Amino acid sequence: MRQWTVDAFAAAPFRGNQACIVAPFDVWPSDGWMQALASENNQAETAFLRVTTHPARFDLRWFTPLLEVPLCGHATLAAAHVLFAELGLDAPEVIFETLSGQLRVAREDVGYAMDFPAAPPLRISPPVGLAAALGLEPAEVWASTYLVAILDSEAAVRSLTPDIPALNLVASAATGGRGNVVVAAQGDGVDHDVVSRFFAPGSGIPEDPATGSAHCILAPLFADRLGRARNRFHQAYPGRGGDLDCELVGDRVILRGQAVTVLDGQLRLEPQ
Repeated sequence: MRQWTVDAFAAAPFRGNQACIVAPFDVWPSDGWMQALASENNQAETAFLRVTTHPARFDLRWFTPLLEVPLCGHATLAAAHVLFAELGLDAPEVIFETLSGQLRVAREDVGYAMDFPAAPPLRISPPVGLAAALGLEPAEVWASTYLVAILDSEAAVRSLTPDIPALNLVASAATGGRGNVVVAAQGDGVDHDVVSRFFAPGSGIPEDPATGSAHCILAPLFADRLGRARNRFHQAYPGRGGDLDCELVGDRVILRGQAVTVLDGQLRLEPQ
């Protein structure tokens, strides 16, 4: 059984976000086995594929080292990259059936375009404890599936050193879900329009390097703020960073990015 490690939302190795992609199954392994493998891999996500009767349609599930999640952008991009670049899928697009509904990934001249559901946030009052957890007062706070803190500058986003356990508690209470927080600011407009970071202790990930699901929130927020549907986002994870081109189209977000395979391995395990 083969497994690939892919750097997603990256044009070169050792950037973007790593995902492990397991070769497609005919029948799902047990949830416990998939969770154990994801914990063993210890990457932000391990993605599992199951074949269907259609050659360009697959079932897709995502596991962090801690739990199964309902949506993951970078591992979806990585899964499509494996199918196209490593397994030779001959189709203009691949369709994934997921916990978040049907997701489509199309090949482009450079990279891939993913069709995801938008998750526009609502502005809220700053939750008690958020400023202390971040180490500064946010200019604005918004909420969707994740909490979103808007800062005054790109420099503030890049230099942030938050209290991760405290963020988990504050964000979980504010959203009624997992304790995950997006921090963002308008960028320089030269290399990127928006800079962000994503802290996901509620998913077992202190900080994620490049996060598609977070940009399902940021894309509609900044489309409205900047007055245009398509913008360039840079997720400024220290030492790596990822680049996403995001376009709001109705109630969907088109996430564009590249991916690079960095490892092709053989799993000496039997699925259970």
